[in-house]
Amino acid sequence: MRTSRGFTLIEVLVALAVLAISLAAVINSVSANTGNAAHLRDRTLAHWVAMNKVAEVQVSTAFPDTGVTKGEALMGERAWLWTMTVAATADPNVRRLDVAVRARESDKQPLASLLAYAGRTP
Repeated sequence: MRTSRGFTLIEVLVALAVLAISLAAVINSVSANTGNAAHLRDRTLAHWVAMNKVAEVQVSTAFPDTGVTKGEALMGERAWLWTMTVAATADPNVRRLDVAVRARESDKQPLASLLAYAGRTP
């Protein structure tokens, strides 16, 4: 009587099926992580743009006028669209600054929003 050593066709097919399912899960996970990393990078850069706009107003010697200002800023080799709304507060020497930064004009939600205050310098 002869004994064979090796895998049967069924065992090989089951092993290939398990390997295929495992690889699909790994590829899906890597794809999701890549998308999350890109989104976090964009949010970080947008936040830096907003912080830069607030810093420009706060270090300026001119007291900001109320109203809405829009512009474009370059950060991370990319153009960002920002909107700054300056509003009066209960204290006439302080202004409220709301800055929203978007990647595209068509974006409904900003990637970054920042609230700050600027005071009149004596």
